[in-house]
Amino acid sequence: MDFSLTQDIAATVERVEAALTDAGFLATMSELPKIGGVEVLEQERSGDTVHQRVRYLFTADPSGAVRRVVDPEKLTWVESSTSDFAEHTASYTIEPDNYANLLEGAYNATITENGTCARRVSTGHVKVHLPLVGRKVEHAIVSGLQENSDAQIALLTAWIATHP
Repeated sequence: MDFSLTQDIAATVERVEAALTDAGFLATMSELPKIGGVEVLEQERSGDTVHQRVRYLFTADPSGAVRRVVDPEKLTWVESSTSDFAEHTASYTIEPDNYANLLEGAYNATITENGTCARRVSTGHVKVHLPLVGRKVEHAIVSGLQENSDAQIALLTAWIATHP
């Protein structure tokens, strides 16, 4: 399932990029709905490029149909990303720690100036390989991504305001 998310953050492009690659900010992502245990596994900077790997834990209660196929305590994944500060772009892949054969996902993000805000547009896809319920799970994931995207705006705004 394809998706597109737009975030307008009251900050400069550079401040948003800095926050999204700051281990302190990334730790606050555990405050997002249905997310917990955020852990920065790796971060490498080279010039205008940052590569990072961040592990997340899904904390919501999946449906009974999903629980028949997966253990909710094993719903963790690593988000591997490469950010290019010169181009103001980033590419992300979702790497499930478990059940890699059931989920695939990737997205690209671009940050541009939009008046007094930075606009971050993320476009990508998720695919759940589960007979009968896969499409419903994809819809739930995309809905959760939208919910987290909206909540992340408040986290970014607060972080940037308190971390000059």
